[in-house]
Amino acid sequence: MSRGSRNVVDRSPPDGFLPWSPVSYRGVVGAERPTRASSGGTRKSMQGNKGRDTKPELALRRAVHALGLRYRVSMRPLPEVRRTADLVFSRAKVAVFLDGCFWHGCPDHHTKSATNAEYWAEKVERNRERDRGTDCLLIEAGWAVIRVWEHEDPTCAAEKVASAVRSRVIRS
Repeated sequence: MSRGSRNVVDRSPPDGFLPWSPVSYRGVVGAERPTRASSGGTRKSMQGNKGRDTKPELALRRAVHALGLRYRVSMRPLPEVRRTADLVFSRAKVAVFLDGCFWHGCPDHHTKSATNAEYWAEKVERNRERDRGTDCLLIEAGWAVIRVWEHEDPTCAAEKVASAVRSRVIRS
């Protein structure tokens, strides 16, 4: 090698590697490539969906805080399980999930998507199944699980949370 040349390292992915391949997609073997948004507007809308600190979640947190309770936000109640509760009361072992009407299939307010309806129906059903599985795992581990719909009155939901937390702290 001449004095003026540089070592160049080939950083290109190996042949056959795709960024959405089963091996690379969130580390799940056998996972399929995620579907694309049906339009640019849909994609922009989906990117705007927040994972935490939504208006209903902030309202619930304010109401719970006003009742004198302190909690952790967006935490895994069971560190080994990849599920995040919106509010966690570690000492009382109470996990609170605030479920969106669309994403979790609220019986009163869930609306069916006009485009890609089959995909969204399956997605909501998978969310419901995951929610049931999460509830079972937490209950088996001694946790109380409270699920609140986004349309519920935050004050009433906060009172339900406070009642559960206080009853479990007193018993401990």
